[in-house]
Amino acid sequence: MISKSGRRISGGDQQSAAGRRKKLINRLLENQLIRKVSFEKYRQKVRDVYDGPKGAMLATCSALSLHTTFGERLFRNRKFDLAGVKRVLDVGSGAGQIAKHLLKYADAEAELTCTDLSAEMLRRARTRLKSDRPRFVVADLTSLPFADGYFDCVTCGYVLEHLPDARLGLREIGRVLAPGGRLLLLTTEDNFSGACTSMIWCCRTYNRRELRHISEQLGLSWHRELWFSQIHKVLRAGGICVEMVKQG
Repeated sequence: MISKSGRRISGGDQQSAAGRRKKLINRLLENQLIRKVSFEKYRQKVRDVYDGPKGAMLATCSALSLHTTFGERLFRNRKFDLAGVKRVLDVGSGAGQIAKHLLKYADAEAELTCTDLSAEMLRRARTRLKSDRPRFVVADLTSLPFADGYFDCVTCGYVLEHLPDARLGLREIGRVLAPGGRLLLLTTEDNFSGACTSMIWCCRTYNRRELRHISEQLGLSWHRELWFSQIHKVLRAGGICVEMVKQG
């Protein structure tokens, strides 16, 4: 291909230009509130969103989008194996979508703690799960009220995108995770579907490569990337889903 200046444009240059245009479109669509106001004002907005009607519809939205179904596969097929886990922390439990799978597939004697910034979401989770096994704690991901190295497993589903900097959450998860402990992280990716999610849930998105670099700087190595299905892997869809291990 020849540019207007007469310079031949290689296939790689075309792909690079297309990639930049795609990223620009995604950034224009993405909700920018998290970058425009103070963290405290943004955090209050998040509470309002999840305390309100959107939060009340969260479990239904997760079911309709098949995130509940696909998420269960990760545990049922042992893509993320819960066997032998003793203490599990589910960060940002929401309506208990992941906690429901943890109750079903973790060992019966495993201790489960569910946290969320929204007390109302935890109330909904408690009602939905109908189990006296989990401990429910109102807590901020950036300041978890647990001892260092207390948990040998942490799950964090679609919570990190509510932080302006991933380090704020990943550092705290790493603190409460025991050496050799595992983290299942799901978060919104910087693509078109992620930008749409951002508009609905007032969150940001993350670049996969950049997030991996940040994680490994904090001692959380990417053990393997996980995908809901083979189609998700081929299409690079479903957001970022990864199993991490805390280095000893």
